[in-house]
Amino acid sequence: MPIHPPISPAKRWLGLVLIATAQFVVIMDTSIIGVALPDIQRELGFTPESLSWVFNAYVVAFGGLLLLGGRLSDAFGARKIFVLGWIILIAGSLIAGAASSVGMEIAGRAVQGAGSALIVPAALTLLMMLFGGTSDLPKAFAVYGAAAPIGGSAGVFLGGVLTEYVSWPWVFYVTIPIALFVLVFTASALPRTVRKASGSIDIAGAVTVTAGLAAIVYAVVNAPEIGWLTVQTLGVLAAGIVLLVVFFIIQARSGNPLLRLGLLRAPRLGAANGAQLMLGAAWVSMWFFLNLYLQQVLGASAFAAGAALLPMTGLVVLVMIALAPRLQRRFGAKSLIVSGLTILAFGLGWLSLIRPDGIYAVDVLPASLLAALGMSLAFVPSLGTAINAAPPAETGVASGLVSTSYQIGSALGLAVLTAIVYGITGHDATAGELTQGYSAAFLGAGILALIGAIVTAAAMRKLRAPDHASHESLSVDS
Repeated sequence: MPIHPPISPAKRWLGLVLIATAQFVVIMDTSIIGVALPDIQRELGFTPESLSWVFNAYVVAFGGLLLLGGRLSDAFGARKIFVLGWIILIAGSLIAGAASSVGMEIAGRAVQGAGSALIVPAALTLLMMLFGGTSDLPKAFAVYGAAAPIGGSAGVFLGGVLTEYVSWPWVFYVTIPIALFVLVFTASALPRTVRKASGSIDIAGAVTVTAGLAAIVYAVVNAPEIGWLTVQTLGVLAAGIVLLVVFFIIQARSGNPLLRLGLLRAPRLGAANGAQLMLGAAWVSMWFFLNLYLQQVLGASAFAAGAALLPMTGLVVLVMIALAPRLQRRFGAKSLIVSGLTILAFGLGWLSLIRPDGIYAVDVLPASLLAALGMSLAFVPSLGTAINAAPPAETGVASGLVSTSYQIGSALGLAVLTAIVYGITGHDATAGELTQGYSAAFLGAGILALIGAIVTAAAMRKLRAPDHASHESLSVDS
C-alpha cells in the first residue's frame, strides 16, 4: 500500500513506540487478570472450572477474529483499523470493569479481544510500512517482540498493585488512558494508506472460524466437570470441528477470503505458525498457573506474586533486544526457534518439580528464568519468519495468521492444561493437591514446547532462502 504522506525518519520511531504500545497492551490484557482471578471469582461467583473463561473469552475472540482484522487492514487501510480497534478495546474495558455478573464479565472480555484482533494485524502492517526494506527492520521487530513479555510482566505486576491497593475492576480500566495516549498521536506518527478496491468482506468466514474455535475451547474447558465422553462434550467438540471445516470450504470458494489458502502452502509460513502455536500454548499456560501457585500454594499476596515474576521480564527484554538479533544473524532463525523452544521445555520441566512448601528462590526463580530465556530466543524469529513469508500485499493477513496461531495456541493449551489440573485437584483442594495439579500443568506445557521444537526442526530442515525476496532485510535464513 502506498503511504500518504511519507513519514519522516524522525517520526518512524514515534510510530514504533505506538506500535510497540499496541503489542504491550494486548498482551498486558491477557496477563493482568492473573493475580486478580481469586477476587474476581469470589465477587462474581465463577466456579474453579469456569474461571479460565476470564482469560479464554478474551483469547478466543482475539484469536478467532485476527484473520478478519488482517483482511480489514489490507482492504480499508491499516491506520483506520488500528484506530477502530482501540475504540472497541476501550468499550470492552469499560464493560469488563463494570461487570456485576459472570456473563457480563465474559462479554466484556470478548469485546476487549475483538478490539485487540483489529489492533494487532494493523500494527504489524504499519510496522512493515514504516521499516520494511530498511536496515532498521530487525531492530524494529526486536522492540515490537520485547513489548510482548514486557506487557505480560507489567500486566502481572500492575494487576497485583491494582488488586491489592485499589480494586480488581481497575485491572480493566487501566487500559483506557493508554489507549487514549495512542489515539492522540496516531494521526501524526503512523502512515495513512490508500484503500484498496477489494470487494466484499468475508463475514461468514469470520463467524465460522470464531464460533468453531470457541466451541472447541468450551468443550475442553467443561469436559472435566461434565465428563469427556458425554453427549454434550462430544457434540460441542464435533460442532466446533465442523465449523472449522466449513470455514476452510468458504475460504476455498470465496472470491475475497479472509485467508487465501494458497498462502498456507508457503512452507516457511507454516513452520513459523506452528512454532508460534506451541510457544503460546506453553508460555501463556506457564504464566497462568505460576500465578496461581504463588498465591494459592505459597501464600503470596497479589502484589508479591506480580513482583515475583518481574525478573523474567528483565531477562526477556535483554535477550530480545541485545542478544537475539545478533544470534539470528549468525545462526539463522531456525536455530533460534528450535533451541528457544527446547530451552523453554527444559525450564518448564524444571518448574514441574515445585513443592507445596516451596521457596521462591529455589522452586520458581531459576526455572522461570530458564523458561524466559527460551521464550525470548524463539518469539521474534518465528514472528518475523511468518510475516516475511507472505507477499507484501498480504502482510495484514499473514500478521493476523501468525497472531492467531499464538493466541489460539494460548487458548487451547490453557484449556487442555486447565482440564488436567482440575481433573487432579477437584474442588476444595489442599496445597499438596494444588501443587500436584500445577506440576502436571508445567510438565504438560514443557511437552508442548518440546513438540514445537521437534516439528519446527523437521519442517524447516530443507528451507534455505526466504519465501519472498522483498522482505530480505529481516534475516530468516535457516
